[in-house]
Amino acid sequence: MKLRPNVLAATALWLLLSPGIGAETASAAQDSKDAGAPLEPIEPRPAAPDFTLSGPHGELYRFSDMRGKPIIVNFWATWCPPCRAEMPSLQRAWEAVEEEGILILAINVGEDAATVREFLAEVPVDFPLPLDTDSEVTQSWPLKGLPTTFVVDPDGRLAYRAEGERDWDDVELLGLVRALQR
Repeated sequence: MKLRPNVLAATALWLLLSPGIGAETASAAQDSKDAGAPLEPIEPRPAAPDFTLSGPHGELYRFSDMRGKPIIVNFWATWCPPCRAEMPSLQRAWEAVEEEGILILAINVGEDAATVREFLAEVPVDFPLPLDTDSEVTQSWPLKGLPTTFVVDPDGRLAYRAEGERDWDDVELLGLVRALQR
């Protein structure tokens, strides 16, 4: 596994210095998952930051090209245990909504393509995995730690946020996403 030390160090520093990172956030995220509060509404709905990123196999993802559909945008890393734990539920959610025109993206934060490909050998997923190798895109979105997931409405606005691990194939949670469809 080849990691770029400057990117890895910068990402680790960003996560450590961001408010809300640590045991309190993990505990709060678990509490919110257990309490049945799957997604936090974002009001007013600001525009989601645009990006263009490559995937682990050289694919190109332009966020602006995805408008017109609800999009689940997950920020994650392979070294993050809750991120790894929720990937199978994201895959199950993808299998449930792919034919409905709902998109799922899981943006990897600060790691290279080889690291993500190694992860995919262990945990196969077939939804898009853009790579934010320098964490520049991540810093433009309003998140405090990993995993954080946003639901973007068809107009490209942030509708919901989920900090911490979730069961993305949960019927209630997917119902909120489906309700955003035109």
